Amino acid sequence: MTQRLNGKTALVTGSTSNIGRSIGLALAAEGAHVIVSGRDAARGDAVVAAIRTKGGQADFVGADLNGTPERSSLLAEQAAERLGGRIDVLVNNAGVYPPHTTDVADGDLFDLIYGVNVKAPFFLTQAVVPLMIAAGGGVVINLGSWISRLAVPSSPIYSSSKGAMESLTRAWAAEFGPKGVRVNAISPGVIRDPDLDATVERPSSRMMVGTPAGRAGHPDAIASAAVYLASDDAAFVHGTVIDVDGGRTGVAVVAA
Repeated sequence: MTQRLNGKTALVTGSTSNIGRSIGLALAAEGAHVIVSGRDAARGDAVVAAIRTKGGQADFVGADLNGTPERSSLLAEQAAERLGGRIDVLVNNAGVYPPHTTDVADGDLFDLIYGVNVKAPFFLTQAVVPLMIAAGGGVVINLGSWISRLAVPSSPIYSSSKGAMESLTRAWAAEFGPKGVRVNAISPGVIRDPDLDATVERPSSRMMVGTPAGRAGHPDAIASAAVYLASDDAAFVHGTVIDVDGGRTGVAVVAA
């Protein structure tokens, strides 16, 4: 590894599994001291152990981010304490995706999705960015989604929540960039959770038919983009949403 993040600290929400776990592992492999965070302490401890086994630095801080400012602020406080008062990189990855359609959605479902997917990262960023500014700079990476721009006939509340995060990315880049904090986002395509049975075809994987990749992606692809955005390689990148989606949103492949 190139150790592009040597001496840096990072907080990755929802990093006990899938995309978040891969991001945490990748940041640690590049030299960052990573706070693994999520609701499941056993899974979090397993990610920390995997990082430490490879010589990296990591700690677990449990959090159930429901959108209240108090829970986001508490996570920021506890993470900063473990990291010596600094958080150089914040990855707002935690999210929920309950399948739904408009006709069956109710207020509780709407509040759940927006609470976890929008309010929680908003208030966490609100708490962390002042620490970054005080330390001379930092990086915020948000997770969007391909279905925020290429519509599908399901889960409209989720799609709009991810559209909100991509909009917040640009707004925060304008607000915090002049103060030394870079803000960007990653928009994943269909990503297959490696913990799931690879022999079972998932309906979501069929959404990648007709793309250049022609298949679902691995969470490591998202992690590689996160490492780039967190590093000085992306020092001139502000307010950008990087599509890591196998070409789903930008390319149409026509069968011969």
